[in-house]
Amino acid sequence: MTPPDAAQADDSRRLAAQPAPATTVRTGGDLVVESLAALGARTVFGLPGQHALGMFDALRRSDLRYVGLRVENNAGFAADGYARATRGAAALMVSTGPGALTTLAALQEAAAASAAVVAVGSQVPRAGLDQGRHGYLHELTDQSASFRQVVKSVHTARTASQIPSALAAAWESALGVPHGPVWLEIPQDVLSEPVDAPVVTALPVAPRTPTPRPEVVAEAARRLASARRPVVLAGGGVVRAGAEAELLALAEQLSAPVATTFGGKGAFPWTHPLSLQSWLEDRHTTDLLGEADVLLVVGSGLGELSSNYHTFRPRGRIVQIEADAGKLEANHPALGVHADAREALAALLTHLPAAPRGAGGGDGWAGDPKAAARVTALLLERVRARLDAQGLQLERQVLQAVRTALPDTAPSCWDMTVLAYWAWSAFDARTPGAMNSAQGAGGLGYGLPAALGVAAARAERGEAGGVLAVSGDGGAMYSLAELATLRQHDLPVTWLVVDDGGYGILRSYMTQAYGEATATELARPDFVALAQAFGVPATRTTAERLAEDLAAAFAAPGPHVVVLPARLEMFAPTHL
Repeated sequence: MTPPDAAQADDSRRLAAQPAPATTVRTGGDLVVESLAALGARTVFGLPGQHALGMFDALRRSDLRYVGLRVENNAGFAADGYARATRGAAALMVSTGPGALTTLAALQEAAAASAAVVAVGSQVPRAGLDQGRHGYLHELTDQSASFRQVVKSVHTARTASQIPSALAAAWESALGVPHGPVWLEIPQDVLSEPVDAPVVTALPVAPRTPTPRPEVVAEAARRLASARRPVVLAGGGVVRAGAEAELLALAEQLSAPVATTFGGKGAFPWTHPLSLQSWLEDRHTTDLLGEADVLLVVGSGLGELSSNYHTFRPRGRIVQIEADAGKLEANHPALGVHADAREALAALLTHLPAAPRGAGGGDGWAGDPKAAARVTALLLERVRARLDAQGLQLERQVLQAVRTALPDTAPSCWDMTVLAYWAWSAFDARTPGAMNSAQGAGGLGYGLPAALGVAAARAERGEAGGVLAVSGDGGAMYSLAELATLRQHDLPVTWLVVDDGGYGILRSYMTQAYGEATATELARPDFVALAQAFGVPATRTTAERLAEDLAAAFAAPGPHVVVLPARLEMFAPTHL
């Protein structure tokens, strides 16, 4: 007699190995693929597994482009990059159990960055969904529970008829402002069995965008108009909402200096006379934000990095515009405006007087663009002086080389590495949304797969030019398998690997905290030879040749790897 758990495993294998249906027979997997297409998807990222084969089989009967990665977490990062590049939703397809769980780190980053990733995963057959322990391959007693603390919403479809509606609900949730990842799971047998249903052709959805309440906008405008020392902190919500023009108009109307968070890079022109740039880990910036009599925070929760590790101490009042209600006043008391950044800033502009009432005399700058520009210039001069005193010429040279080689509109995706930490503060993104990093959740391995997703989005739109990925050697080890994806899809990604022989940022942190570093030094491959083994051209460079070699890699078609052996150091922290 066959043991019960072996019998259940046999059931699962039989479902996966059943003969392919005739071309006229559609399955639950077809409903998934048709629903995605009806919702507007054009590209799907993922990695197949036994339980999910019904979905992947249906892909070949569709017009959707499939970009398959080698690790599910990397597929999630690629979908994240695609979602950020398009400001839309990205479809991700994976299998049950290990495949599903391996996406969690990527989905956590998508949640932190408000990236609309619609992850569709399989489940064990329906007979195993009573939370019993039946011994199915990949079985979890409650797979959805693993996702509930990570994603925006969890959805299920237990019959084929439920698939289109479940996908529409997931898509609508992901694109509701603020965007975020969602999880939908469908049993293996539902995906594989034939269906008697028409082709899905239309799935209307209406994602929600929070609009500002008029009385709150009026009060926010009154406070800003009466401010004498207004300052603006612009976060990623400005970029996601496409509110750059409204932000610029408001800053100029108030004569308010503007700092951008690391997620808000590109929200405000870097060289504008009112731009404080992104030096949020500098004490001078933290102090100026705290000295504002009214600080307007747009699209930021004033979290750990944006507040210089919670050392920000406001002495004036805060007006906070935030689409995520959970972030309103999460760290500091404020007049909270629960709204999309673009809608809220546009409403504020209609309420603000042409000349702020708070202008005139003393230490204020409201309504005086020259005075505000002097405040901004003085702060940036102090930042430069602090850096000059630390002997960090190599680090600044390398970052400037990257900026010199990178076309103004070229996107970049940065892993958690020393050069990225520099870039958060010192890199001019030049184009809103062009700089993407994993600073939301902080997991390693983001750079290359995210760049793959951005490159796929650009190819879909017919955009020319490449994408830059930046990793350290430690983070690069998470993504090496995707060199095969680069080659297979011939995506124009240039991958800069800064090889310092270990986890450089952790080495720095441990040395500062404990006097020496432990567990940070790494054996690693010859990255140039390894890339070439995958058929990807590769160059070993120096700090002096970096700009030239990167520019040449960008000018060449297809993928390229540039390896820079260099040990970079961080600038001294100011929050300790």
